[in-house]
Amino acid sequence: MNLGIVGQAVGLFAVTNIDDILVLSVFFAQGAGDHGSDRRIVIGQYLGFAAILAVAVAAAFGATFLPGPAIPYLGLLPLALGLKAAWQAWKHRHDEDDEQGPTGGGPKAVEVAAVTFANGGDNIGVYVPVFATAGVGGMSVYVIVFLILVAVWCFAGRFFATRPVIAQVLSRRGHILLPLVLIGIGLLILIEGGAFGL
Repeated sequence: MNLGIVGQAVGLFAVTNIDDILVLSVFFAQGAGDHGSDRRIVIGQYLGFAAILAVAVAAAFGATFLPGPAIPYLGLLPLALGLKAAWQAWKHRHDEDDEQGPTGGGPKAVEVAAVTFANGGDNIGVYVPVFATAGVGGMSVYVIVFLILVAVWCFAGRFFATRPVIAQVLSRRGHILLPLVLIGIGLLILIEGGAFGL
């Protein structure tokens, strides 16, 4: 195994996924106290990232599942989930508990996967040329390193969500932060990609 490729894979993953730590922290905070929530978040993160890798690998081999012009419209997924979370927060704004967290017992795996995939639309554009030039052996190293680093990212997101200062902010304001983060990601993807002529 070429250590140079491993180092490049680590750097590429870190640069293209730094925003996922914030999203994962919010998801972990949202699921705090809910049995099984951590597992659903990790499964969702792996499903979403596996979908990103599948599209990037297929595109590197010449079969594009998603045409380039469709990628910006992936921003509709986190936007819709953010609007749904905002509606839930609005409906429960008068609940007694001042430290209300998000309702519904934490995020579902499919929600995490959808946000991960949508947020990774730009990753696909970066990964395809790298994978195409790396060859099958190099691409395999990238994929293996990326899948290992997804676990590290999940651990980091969980770590930040459980730090006392961060956890306190996320537990008190997580029901507000989650919709804001998801809506922001959705709008950013739509605007940067030029969806709807933006």
